[in-house]
Amino acid sequence: MDHPHQQPGSPPDGTVTATDPAQLERPEEDREFRGLRASFRSFAFPVTLGFLLWYLLYVLLSCYAHDFMAAKLFGHINVALVLGLLQFASTFAIAAWYARFAERRLDPSAALLRERYGRPTVVTPWEAGE
Repeated sequence: MDHPHQQPGSPPDGTVTATDPAQLERPEEDREFRGLRASFRSFAFPVTLGFLLWYLLYVLLSCYAHDFMAAKLFGHINVALVLGLLQFASTFAIAAWYARFAERRLDPSAALLRERYGRPTVVTPWEAGE
């Protein structure tokens, strides 16, 4: 019969196994993990701030610089339309920039940490079909 203070799934003799969370090294304390997090933050925070400022500039110009935004560049194309299209272009450019950054700087460290700590590998949809 099980001991009343025994944890479910633990060995009956009360020994502590290597899968006990108290015995495992915590990944967030690993120097490699801290470096990975710092690399992500050094990219994501400034780029996000820059994009938000760019977006806010567009909104402020739309609200307070009517004449500037309405200025015709050619035909029926004005400054507001060009800046609005540049908002879309910059969104896609930032996404591509981040994908390249992650592939080069984040993914190798993340794979190493997954291997070291036995975390499951994330499989992308196109890899799942292979």
